[in-house]
Order: sequence, then C-alpha cells, then structure tokens
Amino acid sequence: MKSRETLIRLKKFQVDEKRRKVAQIEAMIAEFDRMCADLDREIKTEQERAGIHDPSHFAYPTYAKAAITRRDNLLRSAGELKMQLDDAQAALGEAFEELKKVEMLEQRDQQRERTEQNAREQAELDRIGALNYQRARA
Repeated sequence: MKSRETLIRLKKFQVDEKRRKVAQIEAMIAEFDRMCADLDREIKTEQERAGIHDPSHFAYPTYAKAAITRRDNLLRSAGELKMQLDDAQAALGEAFEELKKVEMLEQRDQQRERTEQNAREQAELDRIGALNYQRARA
C-alpha cells in the first residue's frame, strides 16, 4: 500500500502543478487585458490632445501609433494565451481524473481490508462464543 500512497501524493502534486499553471496563465491574460485597457485610454487621450482620430492621417501622434501597435500585440498574445489556457485546463482535468482513479482504488482496497478485518474479528468472536457455550454445557 505504500506505493499507492506515494502514487497518490505524486498525482496530487501533478494536479497542484497544473492548477498553478492554469492560475498563472489566467493571471497573465488578466494583466494583458488590463494593459490593453490602459493603452486604449492613452490612445484616446493622445487623440483628443492632438485632435486627430485617423491613424492614417500624416499628423497622427506617433505615441498613439506605437500604443496601437503595442495594444494589438498584447491582444494577439492574450489570444495565444487563451489557447494555452484551454490546453492547460484540459491537462488539469486529465490529471484530476487520474488522481480520482488512484484514490478510488485506494478506497476500494481499504474497504476490502476493513471487510476482511471485520470477518476475522467476527470469526474470533464466534470461536470465543462457541468455547463459552461448550464450557457452560460442561
């Protein structure tokens, strides 16, 4: 049973690692979304300051162009992270299922051991009862 306990600990560790990875990716996506919102505000502020809202205009602010490029890159990166998140969540689900299988095997073995132990105890009690009965008749 020691090896099964070790296997359960390993599976729990793997599930925890995969949870951390999912949480890390979710945090990165949230940070990218926050940065995009900040860049959107900065772009609008820069456009209002310059009075030009068309990025193709020759006098469009350089900072706003750079911020648009940065925002677009962040959006693209966030999209890629969302695909990684889907994969990480699937891997987490698989790891969790493996853990549950091993835990169920352990529970089944423990139940079998309890049943066997109860049967041994009952047999011993029956033996003692039979001895007492024989003594009482003698």
